[in-house]
Amino acid sequence: MDSVFQFLFQFLGQFFGSIWNGIVSILGAFNIPEYVNIISRYTTTLGGMAWVVAIIAILLLVAILGLIVFFIVVSLKKFIKNRRARKDTGSLVQEVQALNREVMRLNLEKDKILSMKVSQIGLNPNEISELTGEELETLNGEGEEGEDDIRFLKLTQLDKDWENYTPPEYDNDITLPEFCDRFRLFACSRLGLYYDISMIRRFVSAFASTRLIVLQGISGTGKTSLAYAFGKYVCNDSVITPVQPSWRDRSELFGYFNEFTKKYNETALLCAMYEANFNENVYLVILDEMNIARVEYYFAEMLSILEMPRRDEWIVDLVPSTWPNDPKQLDRGKFTVPPNMWYCGTINNDDSTFAVTDKVYDRAMPINIDTKGVAFEAPDTPPVVINYHHFEDILNQAKAENPISDEILNKLALVDDYIISHFRVAFGNRIMKQIKDYVPAYVGTGGTEIDGLDYILARKVLRKFEALNLSYIRDEIDGLIAYMDELFGEENMGECKDYLLMLKKLA
Repeated sequence: MDSVFQFLFQFLGQFFGSIWNGIVSILGAFNIPEYVNIISRYTTTLGGMAWVVAIIAILLLVAILGLIVFFIVVSLKKFIKNRRARKDTGSLVQEVQALNREVMRLNLEKDKILSMKVSQIGLNPNEISELTGEELETLNGEGEEGEDDIRFLKLTQLDKDWENYTPPEYDNDITLPEFCDRFRLFACSRLGLYYDISMIRRFVSAFASTRLIVLQGISGTGKTSLAYAFGKYVCNDSVITPVQPSWRDRSELFGYFNEFTKKYNETALLCAMYEANFNENVYLVILDEMNIARVEYYFAEMLSILEMPRRDEWIVDLVPSTWPNDPKQLDRGKFTVPPNMWYCGTINNDDSTFAVTDKVYDRAMPINIDTKGVAFEAPDTPPVVINYHHFEDILNQAKAENPISDEILNKLALVDDYIISHFRVAFGNRIMKQIKDYVPAYVGTGGTEIDGLDYILARKVLRKFEALNLSYIRDEIDGLIAYMDELFGEENMGECKDYLLMLKKLA
């Protein structure tokens, strides 16, 4: 057993002695040949249990060496990583400091520019041109003398253009059915556009129920062309406003006051709305591709304004202050939305557009145009010179002479109860009012009461089913179709039944 202790003393002493005494370099602990020599000297004297103890000692030593190497490697990695992080942080701090200095420099430059006033209303256009390198005309309208004190250049010019306006002789004897028939023939003979008479009736009837009409469907079916043709037909071209994807607020419609130039940036739509207050023509604004941006963002204020029951409440606040030479139609910076203007948006439902929300659909009258018109022959038909008073009169007359019958209203109430109990979908007073306005107007154009109800029920009420889980209501759709057949007859309510079957296929 003495040989075992002697072996352990020499074997372990070689390692710990080297570290403790510090006589030999740390690398002496890794002197493998010395360990081999020690083992060789005791090969003949060790045996049995002694070899077990020796092997354990060898393994313990190897483990200690391995841990030392491991801790050295880990420490080196942490050291390198910390050095690199400190270097990156230092460069980021320098970059942030440089950016802060640049921001301060730009703010000082901006303050210098804004301080260079030569009049009470703002900068001298020539100084602006020198500072920015832009031409005078691009910053300050036409650059004429005296315009420095005018902030609404285009609206002020409209005051001059319409100062001596003489209204034309309006055709105020045309009836609503004649208006629709002539519109269809005019579009065919003068514009080469073909529409079914039912489509014309739906479009014209929509003017009686709301100020916002939505033409939706696949591309190339003539949505924009229908609204464009209407402007030509009433001898007042439609105002086409292409919607841009960047539109997010009301300034895209009404413009905004530029504090830098002290001018109001007037949009084409604002000019058209201002012009409409000078005459009694029928105006139609086309919001082309209106859902390429979110409608509830840029058109939100108009949706609220047009809901006001009194037209003298249709007010848009353009600027907070009053200037002496502001346009005549502005009252303390406020502008009245003209009563002779309607708005028509075109919608393509595809992956490149936004979904139109219920807030918009509930306030609008959607009309689907999914097929191209079939060509037909029509005699040459001239346009109609009609003012909006007579246009509203014939629509109101149709509503007064063709109220929805009690029988239809009772059946509509039964359908409403069925939809609520089976689909948990309901519609409010706004849609009910639109139904009572649209259906009589549709009858006045020459259509039937059941067809008018069928169309508006499909587009305004059943459309809400799209927000439901179609797989869960799939079986209920057949029951609703059967219930409609029972109430209205199998030959009626084709629009509603076609729409429900389409939803069933999508489930």
